[in-house]
Parts: sequence; structure tokens; C-alpha cells
Amino acid sequence: MAKSRIVPQVGEAAVRRALAGVDDREIEAMAARYLLQLLADAAPGNTLEVRVPPHGAVQCVEGPNHTRGTPPNVVEMDAATWIALATGELSWADAVEGARVSASGSRADLADLVPLAWHREALADTPPTPELPA
Repeated sequence: MAKSRIVPQVGEAAVRRALAGVDDREIEAMAARYLLQLLADAAPGNTLEVRVPPHGAVQCVEGPNHTRGTPPNVVEMDAATWIALATGELSWADAVEGARVSASGSRADLADLVPLAWHREALADTPPTPELPA
């Protein structure tokens, strides 16, 4: 059974609210998961695992497949760091230098993958969708 996908309108609204500083765990979780979904879409594969505990993780980046146990290439960070990286509020170099990410393995590098194209221009100024908690 395929995982359900976050529709862009809901995901984008969550990201906008998270960037605006809305202090809500559900919004943070939705934003983090949506951005992880976009990363997996932009860089399909199984070589690198990106973890944002407790909200989610994805495998991405083409290369040698990983199938069991702890992957050899892992990037892990908190949700606020992931949202900042994925949206361009924080650079990969600054995140690494500031010890805001844990990266292990020869392919554990997101520098060429972030920031993500996370919003569509048509939705940039729309209010949050009602599916998100206020």
C-alpha cells in the first residue's frame, strides 16, 4: 500500500505558517513531512536517509541501494533546522558549521539539494487552508 501524499495546498500552507513562527507541533510536523516528500520527489533513490525525528524520514539520492539495517549515509536534524534548510532560510554549510545537523557517510550531503522549490507562485499569498489547526 502506497503512503498517502500531502497535497501541495496543505503542505505549502503548513510551511508558510511554520516560517511565520506559528508555534504548533502539528503544523511543524506537516511542514517537515511535506518538505521531506518534496526532497524524495526531487532526488529519488535509496542511498541517503534524511531523518527529522519524530516527524519523518525519507530515503533519497540515486546510487547504491540500502535495504536493511542502519543506512550507511544518514543526515539527521530537528524540524526547525530541516524547515530552514529546505526553504533556504539556512544554508547547508551554516547548518553543518553550527552543528545543527548530524551527517554520516560519504553521500550524507544536502548542499546540492536544498533549498527545495516548495511553493507555487499562485499560492504564495493565499491564506492557510482550513485543514490545518488554528
